[in-house]
Amino acid sequence: MIIIDGAEGEGGGQVVRNALALSLVTGQPFRISNIRGGRDKPGLMRQHLTAVEAALTIGGAVCEGASVGSTEIAFTPGRVAPGEYQFAVGTAGSTSLVLQTVLMPLLLAGEPSRLVLEGGTHNMMAPPFDFIERAFLSVINRMGPQVSARLTRHGFFPRGGGQIEVDIVPGKLSPIECIDRGPLQSVSATAMFAALPFDIAEREIKAARAILSDWPENAFAVRQLPEEQGPGNAFLLEAVFENGCEIVTGFGKLGVSAESLAKTAAQRMAGFLASDAFAGPYVADQLLLPFALAGGGSFTTVKPSQHARTAADVIERFTGQRWVFDQQPNGSHLVRRA
Repeated sequence: MIIIDGAEGEGGGQVVRNALALSLVTGQPFRISNIRGGRDKPGLMRQHLTAVEAALTIGGAVCEGASVGSTEIAFTPGRVAPGEYQFAVGTAGSTSLVLQTVLMPLLLAGEPSRLVLEGGTHNMMAPPFDFIERAFLSVINRMGPQVSARLTRHGFFPRGGGQIEVDIVPGKLSPIECIDRGPLQSVSATAMFAALPFDIAEREIKAARAILSDWPENAFAVRQLPEEQGPGNAFLLEAVFENGCEIVTGFGKLGVSAESLAKTAAQRMAGFLASDAFAGPYVADQLLLPFALAGGGSFTTVKPSQHARTAADVIERFTGQRWVFDQQPNGSHLVRRA
């Protein structure tokens, strides 16, 4: 049994999600203690428990300690069964993070699957639906399997209530090289809100324009969602390249002004555009697992996050593969199997 200290590295829920996915794929059981030991509130939150429950359901697995607040679980995988599944977080906890847990095992399960996930679709501390659909799945679909995702209802913090649908056509994951992102093809900025004053979106647009001054005027837009899907606000910046896509998001919350939110997001996007990297920091976090399961390939990214380095550590525990981050002369990092 593989033993993991959940407080090591980034010390968050990603360790649990990656361990669950790798356990289902490799058939190796694991025990993890100090779950989310690096967070202010350690232990499994509702979204993490939903991820565990989803892994149990699709994998015919058994698990000790699966409850909200638990700081230790022991997971023994069974055989992954493709099919139609529906999982509800029950809070604004992220649907994207639940998807991360079960996607790779179902991609390799031999028959198509369909998922309906309910909970948060746009909240802090998790990739929003738009990022998963356009920045992450676009790379997965180049590796062999085909995954399509649809957002049927937005879910903001703290209410949740969102829903996404995912169709998975499995296939062998083939190694690919994602070194050159290619020429920039389009940019866009969308201030999305529901059940909040309209001027919040206008102020976000104005603040972002001041930083991204070379973006065309028609790249900036406001999107008002139905009142019943709020209250909530997300500011999305997207840059589409010939070979990839980056999405930077700012999430509205009490105590943070619209101007500050948009300025931070715009500065992050400007920093990425100034680099030559294929993947932004959050895309890099997501790509390590499928690249490892493909057995190789490589991609370039900006400065690797602690999330990425922790993912590489967990991957090595289950597969023996060592993934390294080699800084390049232009400042980007090449992520490859050693």
